[in-house]
Amino acid sequence: MNKRFLTIVALIFTAALLRLLPHSPNFSPIGAIALFGGAFLTNRFYSFIIPIAALLVSDFLLGFYGWEMLITYGSFTISILIGNLLRKNKSWERVLFASLSSSMVFFLITNFVYLYPVSIAPMYTKDMAGVFNSYIAGLAFFQNTVVSDLFYSSVLFGGYYLLSINVLALNKNKPALKAEKIIA
Repeated sequence: MNKRFLTIVALIFTAALLRLLPHSPNFSPIGAIALFGGAFLTNRFYSFIIPIAALLVSDFLLGFYGWEMLITYGSFTISILIGNLLRKNKSWERVLFASLSSSMVFFLITNFVYLYPVSIAPMYTKDMAGVFNSYIAGLAFFQNTVVSDLFYSSVLFGGYYLLSINVLALNKNKPALKAEKIIA
């Protein structure tokens, strides 16, 4: 395994474990983990499996909460796809747009879940008024989702950028120095 791959995996799992710390509702690194994994894990299979495994590990430690998790994992997978679009160009503008897009996708998908007929205790009517009420009620949580996605994306993308400047083995655009060149 190369150092770049191991560093990216370590950052993803470390961020996932931050979910175990006390935090405000919907202020967690999961959106940023999806974007970061999608953008930096160049093997498409790993770009999905590793972030999802990190989410599963943290959910195992937090406790699973029901069938609705499938909806969360679905929106997480879409965020990984958004991260895949960042692979060739990870400018701050593109990361900002991807982070906001990921937040919006999560909000739209997870708030629509209340309309599914499987809900044991329906919170909203199963009509357009219910959809509207679900989204209005979710706005308070959406703010935290946006702020946390922006914050954790900055930490992951910015942190990896700073590491790659200082650790040549992490930057795939710069060849690592050979021992004989350092000695000569």
